[in-house]
Amino acid sequence: MIVYQKSFDLYHTVYRMIKLLAHFQEDGVIEIERLRIWDYYLLYPNKMQEIKLKREEKDIKAIIKQFITRPENTYEKVINDRKVFEKIKPYQMTAIKCLASYGIINKNYLTNNKITSISKEIFDKYSEDFKTLSVQEENTIKLLTSHFYKMPLVGANGLKSKTKLLESKYDA
Repeated sequence: MIVYQKSFDLYHTVYRMIKLLAHFQEDGVIEIERLRIWDYYLLYPNKMQEIKLKREEKDIKAIIKQFITRPENTYEKVINDRKVFEKIKPYQMTAIKCLASYGIINKNYLTNNKITSISKEIFDKYSEDFKTLSVQEENTIKLLTSHFYKMPLVGANGLKSKTKLLESKYDA
């Protein structure tokens, strides 16, 4: 039996990255690790319930529980988040390099593990293609690009520490 797994599809990864970047409203810099974490949670939105949020963020936890959860797909069960996150890293990095080669993101920042200078003209040209998002995808992207962008990436209360997808113990 052949089973399609969108997490290991390079074209789907590029599409997910474009969706995330198209909805990103800030003009700031996005760390590649942060974008990879966003992509993982766009791929597996139910896993957002496992993010360790502070007591003050209980409203975010309620939003996740109410608007983002979807029925579990038996073919998409993830037993070890960290292993799956590492397995999809080559696809994510290739997708990011592909976007840089087309000029959608500034390739000069890739050496610093950051993304900036997102080409709004290209996104405006294809904006109709992104209007077919499901309600759950729309909610996930809005939450990731707003609340989880304002959160620091490193540190005890950082995104890496809260998600446990990347090692954060030795970060400066």
